[in-house]
Amino acid sequence: MLDQLTICAIATSPGMGAIATIRLSGEKAIEMADAVFQSPKSGKKLADQNPNTLHFGSISDGNELIDEVVVSVFRAPHSFTGEDVIEITCHGSVYIQQRILQLLITKGARMARPGEFTQRAFLNGKMDLSQAEAVADLIASTNRAAQKVAINQMRGGFSLELSNLRGELLHFIAMIELELDFSEEDVEFADRDQLKKLVSKIEEILRKLKNSFQLGNVIKNGIPVAIIGDTNVGKSTLLNALLNEEKAIVSDIHGTTRDVIEDVVNIHGTAFRFFDTAGIRETTDKIETLGIERSYSKLDLATVVILVIDTQNEFEVIQARIAKIRERIYDQHLIIAANKVDRGLPKTITELKKMPLLANEKLVFIAAKQKTNLDLLISEMQHAVSLGSISEDAVIVTNVRHFEALTMAHESIERVLVGLENKITGDFLAQDIRECLHYLGEITGEISNDEILGHIFKNFCIGK
Repeated sequence: MLDQLTICAIATSPGMGAIATIRLSGEKAIEMADAVFQSPKSGKKLADQNPNTLHFGSISDGNELIDEVVVSVFRAPHSFTGEDVIEITCHGSVYIQQRILQLLITKGARMARPGEFTQRAFLNGKMDLSQAEAVADLIASTNRAAQKVAINQMRGGFSLELSNLRGELLHFIAMIELELDFSEEDVEFADRDQLKKLVSKIEEILRKLKNSFQLGNVIKNGIPVAIIGDTNVGKSTLLNALLNEEKAIVSDIHGTTRDVIEDVVNIHGTAFRFFDTAGIRETTDKIETLGIERSYSKLDLATVVILVIDTQNEFEVIQARIAKIRERIYDQHLIIAANKVDRGLPKTITELKKMPLLANEKLVFIAAKQKTNLDLLISEMQHAVSLGSISEDAVIVTNVRHFEALTMAHESIERVLVGLENKITGDFLAQDIRECLHYLGEITGEISNDEILGHIFKNFCIGK
């Protein structure tokens, strides 16, 4: 899986910038860099320099000066990949980047594949597979919560949790398998009561980790927020105000929005994925009816539902709409956005203030067109999922592959619990424990294959 060739790639974003970094990793990385780099001050080769040092000099192709650069030297095994690594920081011209890259290739390096630097770090034991995947998640993070979860996983928080579970299970399976070797003597090395306590604890941990994926998916992809309500109550105006752009068409004509408009925006470090839905009303228009059906379907996908109501309407009309929406949602957070409060009926506003709310409901008075109280609405959206309370060491599953493996591991450990209750023999217990260990090992890469690794690392950017 790991060839011995030295690899190279541009590690910074594609295109022109102030500076760019070109990375080399492999047995001959320092030798290849020495072939093109000259240091006018020291005159020493990079091979003679101390590790973890920076050196100013120039890159030349024969007598042709290409650029003045700073070269970083890292020696195996104390580098990101566990190999000798050279990082060349040059000016950000695309032409200069390509010339240096081509020059290194002529010296024997080959272009790195997507994620190959991180893959080498994994194969050289610098990190496990879940940590390697966290590198990609950290690069892709677009909000504070995603960054916190990814950096905790990259530092080994998730791996440590799984490693502890595997260690305890391995001890007991060794005892059980020892019993099998002495089956004729009818001895019991593994204390069944102690094993039951351990398996119950592991089942609880696996269940929590598996269930955390729902929050993890929200963190990674943005909090899904459905904006719903009758026609002309100001849903599209509210969406435009939240996005700070004219995303949706705003008109006094009923039924302007006939399909779901979706967009993601980062507000105060939290990513929200908004769905502006078609206005709900009785209609004979087939296309508008289809849009209304899609509006209701988005309620099931949303974590937060914003029901926009028009305070210019009679309270009885508003009350009926709130009752219908309450029937359609389950455990979602419902925020009732009482819009056009600047022009609303005083009686309606008074009745709304007195209206009793359920445990998962909040009422906010806004004027979307004037952006009045939008900060209060955003605050309620953030409070609904409490992403700000996620600690640095929180272990939250954000990866589908991890979720699937945890689900299978949880099913295996549940069978062990049932088996202990029914006093089944050690060979059947051992089989289910081994299966649980297998799925936990798949997450960290202790059990892996080329197909899994290829699928994971192909989604990385080149140069990482």
